[in-house]
Amino acid sequence: MAKEQTDRTTLDLFSDERRPGRPKTNPLSRDEQLRINKRNQLKRDKVRGLKRVELKLNADAVEALNMLAEARNISRSELIEDILLSQLAALKD
Repeated sequence: MAKEQTDRTTLDLFSDERRPGRPKTNPLSRDEQLRINKRNQLKRDKVRGLKRVELKLNADAVEALNMLAEARNISRSELIEDILLSQLAALKD
């Protein structure tokens, strides 16, 4: 069987061909890069005294938080932290 340039069904014939696209700039796989970046982010957060907290909210609450955060020009995380701290301060009084 002859090799046809437009034939892509026989992938083994084209395994050594260079495909167009962005050149690889990092020797690590994408999974490894993500793992390293996440580890570095957690280290930065730890230095800043931040701890990770996860919660699930319904879509309406998230949309309301997004709109309020955008109006105040802060991140949603900062807004949630402000709300929690103000509620905790109110409970102390």
